[in-house]
Amino acid sequence: MSLLEIRDLKVRYGGIEALKGVSFSVEKGQIVTLIGANGAGKSTTLRAISGLVPAASGSIVYEGRPLNGIGPQKVVASGICMVPEGRRVFPNLTVLENLKIGAYLRSDDLSADLDHVYQLFPRLRERSWQMAGTLSGGEQQMLAVGRALMMRPKLLMMDEPSLGLAPIVIRDIFRIIETLHAEGITILLVEQNANAALKIADYAFVLETGRLGVQGRGSDLLDDPAVKAAYLGKTARE
Repeated sequence: MSLLEIRDLKVRYGGIEALKGVSFSVEKGQIVTLIGANGAGKSTTLRAISGLVPAASGSIVYEGRPLNGIGPQKVVASGICMVPEGRRVFPNLTVLENLKIGAYLRSDDLSADLDHVYQLFPRLRERSWQMAGTLSGGEQQMLAVGRALMMRPKLLMMDEPSLGLAPIVIRDIFRIIETLHAEGITILLVEQNANAALKIADYAFVLETGRLGVQGRGSDLLDDPAVKAAYLGKTARE
């Protein structure tokens, strides 16, 4: 049984059908990436899984249990956390306060998890009492990842983690993704930097205007002529 199974998922925004029957699965322990152009439906897919937008039809099944209609809080409680596009840290709260908000459903001791986040991102420890809004873009992205990790996710969804970051910071972020994968966290990654995403992905899907197109192992898609032509030219930033 797959950790996450999406079957014939359709999402509408008013009269616009953003997802037109998407089906895919994520196996436990994998890094799975969704690539595609702007407006292809990548972020909508993550938002539907998170319960932030309703599915018009289709099913979302996690660990054998349906997620449709249960709401974002129960989705998080089930073990799915998302690092949203644009970081969305709380700018007027400190780094530490942002991290604690990530564990808002927990009532146990957070010290071991805080220490783990600080080991992954030493700069966050140095800036634990600094207002999040004063951090650099890369530091805010680290904070957004750390905040999600505070819920001890089984499935970590990341929406455009490299967006707007300098190349050296992008390399750091992707190294962290590989570290989290090595720790046993399953990762569903939406990323326009197709070159970087495919290099670390166990499996990849291409979304095209709300439908799935090419799919396969990340290494295979790196060598696919159609994928190269469409996504591995100007989008590659390494």
